[in-house]
Amino acid sequence: MDLKKFRSAGREVIEFIANYHDYLSLLPVTPIVDPGYMRKLVPEDPPNKGEDWDRIMQDLQSVILPGMTHWLHPNFYGYFPSGFSYESLLGDFLSEGAPSIGFSWISSPALTELEAIILDWLGDMIGLPEDFLTFPKDSQGGAALQNSCSDANFLCILIARTDKVLKISEEKSEPVSAKLATNLVVYCSKESRAFVERVARLALVQLRILDTNDKYQLTGELLERAIKDDLKEDLTPFFVVATLGTYSCTSCDALSELGPVCKKYDVWLHVDAAYAGNALVLKEYRHLLEGIEYASSFSMDPAMWLPNITEGTAMWIRDKQKMSQCFVVDPLYLHHQHDENKSAIDYRHWSIHLSRRFRALKYWFVMRLFGKVELRNFIRNHIDLAKYFETLLKNDSRFEVLNKVEFGLVCFRFKGSDILNITLLRQINSTKKLFLTNVTLGNHYVIRFCVCYPKATKKEIDHAFDIIRETADEVLDLVFNHFNQIVT
Repeated sequence: MDLKKFRSAGREVIEFIANYHDYLSLLPVTPIVDPGYMRKLVPEDPPNKGEDWDRIMQDLQSVILPGMTHWLHPNFYGYFPSGFSYESLLGDFLSEGAPSIGFSWISSPALTELEAIILDWLGDMIGLPEDFLTFPKDSQGGAALQNSCSDANFLCILIARTDKVLKISEEKSEPVSAKLATNLVVYCSKESRAFVERVARLALVQLRILDTNDKYQLTGELLERAIKDDLKEDLTPFFVVATLGTYSCTSCDALSELGPVCKKYDVWLHVDAAYAGNALVLKEYRHLLEGIEYASSFSMDPAMWLPNITEGTAMWIRDKQKMSQCFVVDPLYLHHQHDENKSAIDYRHWSIHLSRRFRALKYWFVMRLFGKVELRNFIRNHIDLAKYFETLLKNDSRFEVLNKVEFGLVCFRFKGSDILNITLLRQINSTKKLFLTNVTLGNHYVIRFCVCYPKATKKEIDHAFDIIRETADEVLDLVFNHFNQIVT
């Protein structure tokens, strides 16, 4: 494809995306296909000669589009939001169109410095202490964009593991070795996201999944009890994941209680605020950061709620020297003339992978084109709509709400058996008019309703509630008719 053809094809792609968003609301939320559908539509082997662009665009319509779950659909209320805005998309286009491989400052000064700047902007917007930021005077902290929250948590566990092993080595006057890490223990609550278990396995450390209180929070008392039990077993507590905004119900662990316990036992406290951390742009939510002075690291995903395209979790660390002692490998061929300059950041030392995309560009576009006021309004709108949906549910005596609605998520259920609620959710999703997910809270099967559509209004919420209410009527009729058949 030469430049002329690229210009033509590029315009066609933009037009396709624009049309997709124009007509998205007319499509079913989830696809009407079965597993393996694409194998029947795609040849067994790639073509020997390049195909025409027009043919590929035709297949985009007939092969790809029918198999898509539309996360940006006005009636998508599952999981958490998948961030999007045209502003972010344009930044992503440019980052790919003029690619940089930012493993060191010299490999792409603009990539490196913009990433540090926008993460300081974001850190300040959400109220992080200055010692997590890169540029304040005397700060030992810093930040980097990671591929996902899973990556950020994994990195922090590896950093904390290295730090603890070095301390044990010094205390025991033993050389550093893998055996010093065999008794290390990570702690999280049972409401923490599943990837904590995965990254603990990858880091080859033990994991304790702890109970929560009646508000689905991990508390200082519960954590200290577990730590004391493990110390009696000659285990070494070294890492705690405190969640702000759990997947199940967006509960927030008691950070102000966990912090002093972690300090007392010399345990690394990591705050996973993937979703709810975005609400910290609103000052009325800053109370969630009480106890942040005890944290060693903090992560959130702007693409999980703010209008940013996915991939680019923000991770801050209070002491970047601990990052260095874990990841620095410095072959001569990666050296450059600014190595000794403390302001020259080399992001190859901030992740497992060496190279990195120019992800900061899309965040820069969003922050500048929206501004802080509109970003706050964006988050506040979703919160207000979730509370509006909660009100609709509470006005219908058949439903109950099981979580404290603080963010964009409402957990509700039919007053009745789990079987009734399983049937209700299946019926709702089978219509393809809405998409919701489920979770277990306590001993109850619960339906999750998360406001995801970037431009959501009360109109969309009313439409969703009408479908839920009508489906509930149908399910009750089915149950009633089935009961009558059994009786007669």
